[in-house]
Amino acid sequence: MDEKRRLLIDTAFQLFYEKGINSVGINEILTVSGIAKKTLYAKFESKDELVLETLMERDAIFLRWLESELAPGRRYTEVINNLFGALTKWFCNQVPELDKFRGCYFIKASAECTNADSRLFQYCTEHKDRVKSLLRQYLSGVSETTIDQICTLKEGATVMAYLYHDMKAAERCIPVALAIIEL
Repeated sequence: MDEKRRLLIDTAFQLFYEKGINSVGINEILTVSGIAKKTLYAKFESKDELVLETLMERDAIFLRWLESELAPGRRYTEVINNLFGALTKWFCNQVPELDKFRGCYFIKASAECTNADSRLFQYCTEHKDRVKSLLRQYLSGVSETTIDQICTLKEGATVMAYLYHDMKAAERCIPVALAIIEL
């Protein structure tokens, strides 16, 4: 990826994640990045295309990070502890590749979509499906209902950490997740 495209994606992500997609205009991205408008439109046809690129970039980074956190777990107990421990590290800003914690970029981005059929909204859903698939891989043999419940705990912990600055929200999910698995 060329340097200017990378700079535009990185700048747009930082601004969108901090301020919201609809609150950030192209001119602000250009000002912060120092890139000319002509260059931006040579790289991206629209703001939506740039937003989609930021979602794709965040998806890849998040999944790579989450897999590295889950991989050492061999038993269900370890995987659950690794999952919610990883979330706690993220909430406490101990994961440099995920930037300062400001909630889930995909939840925030999807909330700003006015059309649930839009490519941006669909990509946010696909991200959540990929996270669920990754958990299914490390919790093989666990029912689909249980995977859904663990994902719900994960999402709830993320929202609680963001809205209430509850950095222990993920840790409190561990006993519940373990109890669900043992049922």
